[in-house]
Amino acid sequence: MTGVGTPALWAGFLGFVILMLALDLGVFHRRQHVVGAREAAAWSAAWISLALGFGAGVFFFAGPVPGQEFLAAYLVEKSLSVDNLFVFVVLFEALRIPRAHQHRVLYWGILSALVLRGVMILAGAAMLARFHWLTFVFGAFLIFTGWRLWTQPSGREDQGIQRVLRLVRRVLPTTQQLHGGHFLVKEHGRWHATPLLVALVAIELSDVAFAVDSIPAVFAVSTDPFIVFTSNIFAILGLRSLYFLLADLMGRFTYLRPGLAAVLGYVGVKMVVVPWVKIPAALSLGVIATILGMAVAASVAKQRRR
Repeated sequence: MTGVGTPALWAGFLGFVILMLALDLGVFHRRQHVVGAREAAAWSAAWISLALGFGAGVFFFAGPVPGQEFLAAYLVEKSLSVDNLFVFVVLFEALRIPRAHQHRVLYWGILSALVLRGVMILAGAAMLARFHWLTFVFGAFLIFTGWRLWTQPSGREDQGIQRVLRLVRRVLPTTQQLHGGHFLVKEHGRWHATPLLVALVAIELSDVAFAVDSIPAVFAVSTDPFIVFTSNIFAILGLRSLYFLLADLMGRFTYLRPGLAAVLGYVGVKMVVVPWVKIPAALSLGVIATILGMAVAASVAKQRRR
């Protein structure tokens, strides 16, 4: 589990994350409001700039290979996290969550996701360091996931979300109406979960499912726990603003799913062949960027023809 991350770097990065989260909810989003496209675009640009600046710092202080690995890992995690946005759209529509309350749900959902991802990344790094044969298992799993994403229809979120909602409602007594921004409300002497809490629990469960796919994909790019963790965190921190920016445009990215499937297939093959073929980080970064760029360009071209 060796890597570029020293105890001081780990502590500094965690402090930075805590500071940004406190500023986000305590200062910039103190009052619940509808996040507009301009505000979402500004926050998205800020998070991407911070990630690129951090990557430049890794490149300068740790060397070109760790820097390239960070950028490739960030690009993989960022692109795969876009698939979460489809789930968010379906989930909020199913529960009729107003736009003014969506930021609050996503904030607490992503906050707990940060802790979950950290535990899963450290556990995955320890397992790979101890059991090298898991590399083949993770690689085969990524290839299978890419094939499944390529072949399954795009409307599968509706069925999955409905199953998750039924599961949550079996466990938690829930209300049908919202009660402002409250997650819990007391009715007839008993605590009930509002649709906001149901949405929060469903987001957590869906993030577990997505993490099972995305974390092995990032380990295929880099086995450095610090690189994997920081790239994951930067991608997740910018996910809320990206949702509010792209929520109304998700249906236009027709070829994004095939592009993500191709990325998963590539990193899966890279993980399987690593004992015999060492693929440079710069080449992986170029391949991943090219695949995603072609998917977005093809989607835009198809939308223009329509």
